[in-house]
Amino acid sequence: MAKEIERKFLITSDAWRFEAGSGIRMRQAVILTQDRHMMRVRLYGDGRARLTVKVGIDALRRHEFEYDIPPEDAAEMLSMALGSEIAKTRYEIHHGRHVWEIDCFEGALEGLVIAEVEMEEEDLSPDLPDWLGREVTDDPRFTNQALAEGSLGENWRDVLSV
Repeated sequence: MAKEIERKFLITSDAWRFEAGSGIRMRQAVILTQDRHMMRVRLYGDGRARLTVKVGIDALRRHEFEYDIPPEDAAEMLSMALGSEIAKTRYEIHHGRHVWEIDCFEGALEGLVIAEVEMEEEDLSPDLPDWLGREVTDDPRFTNQALAEGSLGENWRDVLSV
C-alpha cells in the first residue's frame, strides 16, 4: 500500500529559484471528499493527467494511490470541482537526500509559495533549506483541498505573517 509522508513549509525568499528548473504548470481540483478521504484530478501542462485518491491517517501521513487517466477525462472532471480549481507551477529542487516540490500558486492565490518534502519514514528529519519559513504541515488551511475551498480567505496574505 502506498503511503505519503509529507511536510509543508511556507517560503521566505526567492533564493530557491536559483536551484530550480523550468517547472511544470498544472491545474487541479478536488472532485470528491468525505471525512479523511479525498479524490483529486490533476491536468499537467505537458498533456499528462492523473487521478489521485488519498486516505488520511494524520496530518503527516496518508495512503495515496495515483493513476494516469486520459487528459480529456481530467478536463471534464476539473469542471466538477468541489470548491475552486487550483492552478500552480511546480518546481523540483534536490537538497540533501530529498527532493523538494515548490508550488507557486496562480489566480486568487497569486504570490503564495509552498514547499513540500516527502519522506520515507515519519521520524526522518530532512535537511531544511535556508529559504524555508514557517512549517504548515499541521495547519489544515494549507492543504490543497482547503485552499481550493478558500480556507485562507480574501486577505490570505495576512495569514502568512502570523
